Order: sequence, then C-alpha cells, then structure tokens
Amino acid sequence: MAPTTPTVKLASGYEMPIVGFGIWKVPRETCADQVYNAIKLGYRHIDGAWDYANSAEAGQGVRRAIEEGIVKREDVFITSKLWNNYHAREHALEMAKLENEIWGLGYLDLFLIHFPIAQEFIPIDKIRYPAFWSDKEQTKVTPLAKVPISETWKALEDMVQTKENPNGFIKSIGISNFQSQLIYDLLSYARIHPSVLQIEHHPYLTQPDLVAMAQENNIAVTGYSTFGPQSFIELGNATAKNVKPLFETDVVKSIAAKHGKSPGQVLLRWCTQRGIIVIPKSNSVERLKQNLECCTFNLSDDDIKQISSLDVNLRFNNPATFQTPLRIFA
Repeated sequence: MAPTTPTVKLASGYEMPIVGFGIWKVPRETCADQVYNAIKLGYRHIDGAWDYANSAEAGQGVRRAIEEGIVKREDVFITSKLWNNYHAREHALEMAKLENEIWGLGYLDLFLIHFPIAQEFIPIDKIRYPAFWSDKEQTKVTPLAKVPISETWKALEDMVQTKENPNGFIKSIGISNFQSQLIYDLLSYARIHPSVLQIEHHPYLTQPDLVAMAQENNIAVTGYSTFGPQSFIELGNATAKNVKPLFETDVVKSIAAKHGKSPGQVLLRWCTQRGIIVIPKSNSVERLKQNLECCTFNLSDDDIKQISSLDVNLRFNNPATFQTPLRIFA
C-alpha cells in the first residue's frame, strides 16, 4: 500500500499534497496511461499547464481512475497554468475556461500565472500552443505586450469559486517564476492571496531568500526540476550538458548510501523536509514509487546543509538564452 502523502495547507484553506506527478514533457500518446498509473500508485497531485499541450490526455487518465473507483474527484489536486500570450483579462478568462473544459473534471484546484511576462496575443485557432514563439517553426520570439500583472491577477481572482462567485471554476490561484520584488508588489493589491509560488529549485539553484520571502508571506513553494540538469539534457540545453548530474555528486551519493535511499529520493526529501512541494516525473514504475516514498525518512540538518552547499546559482530554465533574450530573472 502506498504511503499517505503529507499535505501543505494553502492560504486559500485547501490542502495540497507535497509530492505530485509533473506532466511537463510527458508525450500525449502516453500521458493518459501515465497519469492513471500514477494515481493507481498513490499520487494525488498532478501538475500540468496549458503550455504542456497534454491536459486533455491527463484529464482522461484522471477520469478513468475516478470511473474505476480508485479516487473521487475531490481526492485529486490538479494544477494548471496560464500561458504568456493570454495575460489580458479577456484572453485569460477564455484560455482558463478552455483549459478547465479540456481537463474535464469540473474545476481546477490551482491555477498559476506561468511566467511574469505578457507576450502578444496569438489566437488559439492560429497557434494553439505557441510556447515563447510567434511562428510554428519556433524561430521568432513573440514580442512583449503591454499588460500589467495586476490586470492578469484580477482576472484570476474572478475565476476563483467563492460564496460571492459560485460560478468560479478554480479553488486556489498563484504564480510561477516570479521574483521577490514583483511578489511584494502583487501583495499590495491582491484581493485574493496567492497560494503558491512555483520556481526552479534544486541544489545548483537554491534561491534561499526567495523561498524564505514566500514562506514568510504564507505562500507555499513548489520546486520544479528538483533533479537539476536531468530534465533539460534531452532538450539539448548546453548548460545542462556541461554540468555534473546531481545524482552523481559525491555529496548526494554519500547521503543516499547512508540512508539506504536512491539519490532521487534524497533530492526530493531535501525539498519536502523544508516544506517545499515537489512534482517529479518518471517513466519507471519503480522510480515513481520511490519518488512517492520520499517523505518516509528524514535527513539530518548536516545532510541538508551539505546538499545546499552545492548551490552555484545555476539556472537551466532561462529565456535570457533565446536569440531575442527575455531577461526575466535579471
């Protein structure tokens, strides 16, 4: 029987499982089965996004698990994200409603602003999943649009289901890839408090001040790419190719051996023991089980310090490397 996954209580009052299954780069043709099998193994949190282009298939996997009585809808926590081209109020509402329909589960548990930049609107029927590009060949970076984050945030607030807004279809809202200055600004006008900040977080990029700032302000932190360069090597990321995999570092290997755990479990526990939500994925059933079991042991304070000492402020998900740079993290 799978261990019960601990949860983090959000500012919205809802509970979010601290270990989820991330579907970034999960192929459409296998996504439904992978999500279904993850739920069968015990996962109760699925992290998706419009930009991942596999929400329909992920929703199929969840619905199958519900239809077979493995879970009820309220047992599963679904995250999705608003893409950059849809920051204007009317576009945000259109995209969010469509994303909710595509998942086919009635509502989304968490909806994040994916990146803190607005790019020019591209109609969904022209390019459905544009990523950062304005052409299907993905050679031209879409120009920025003059849409303030305040407009986008207010649009998200109007999607939240409350007593005053019973037709809302989102339970909690949050942000992704934001830095402290922008979060402080958002907090100055937010009517609904952001529940989650999702950021790149691994021992090569620990961002301790950003994590502390979020947690001090009752914003739960989700870390993506917990295994560092692993996710980016297959994308041809030069930075990822030229750095030692975290699984192979002496620090991680020795701590894993000491606890009788895998390096992946150690890296995940380094996060979850500090209250940081993780969303790993794997094609291996055995590794999926291991990832879900990452909260069944404790690292020592010295273990955590040793792992954190690997920090070199190395970011892999960085649009500043594009031919037309988007210096989001400058």
